[in-house]
Amino acid sequence: MKAIATHTVTTADTGEEIDGVTVLRDYHMNGGYDWMELIEEHGWAVIPSWGSEGWDLGQWPLVMVAGIRTADSIGNLFGVATYCEGDVTCTFYRSKSQQHEAITKHAHYWWKNGSAHGPTNLPETAAELPGRDRRPHTGWTD
Repeated sequence: MKAIATHTVTTADTGEEIDGVTVLRDYHMNGGYDWMELIEEHGWAVIPSWGSEGWDLGQWPLVMVAGIRTADSIGNLFGVATYCEGDVTCTFYRSKSQQHEAITKHAHYWWKNGSAHGPTNLPETAAELPGRDRRPHTGWTD
């Protein structure tokens, strides 16, 4: 199975079907750092930190979150991929704000279960995080 393929995807926020999108798939050949290098060749970037203080996003090299901004003939597409010990999920959105919401949910999950260093006094859900922790750290360009 190829770790990177071209597929038809359905955007998670608008339900549109889009042909010919570069999708990330499971990668059990090598480790997380190798996955990171491979996806960078296809326009994806692993996001190291999230929120106001640049909190850890994942637990490298076992857990990583990656993003991409690309486009089709209609407009922008924003992708989110998660890598967890070789298992990969990949979703796309039309809006950057929905991409950020998806990344925030991943960040909250890893912060809440103690797998990544995050803010103290975490709320029960990602939706309850303050705005300052629901967006990219200023060190990451999206």
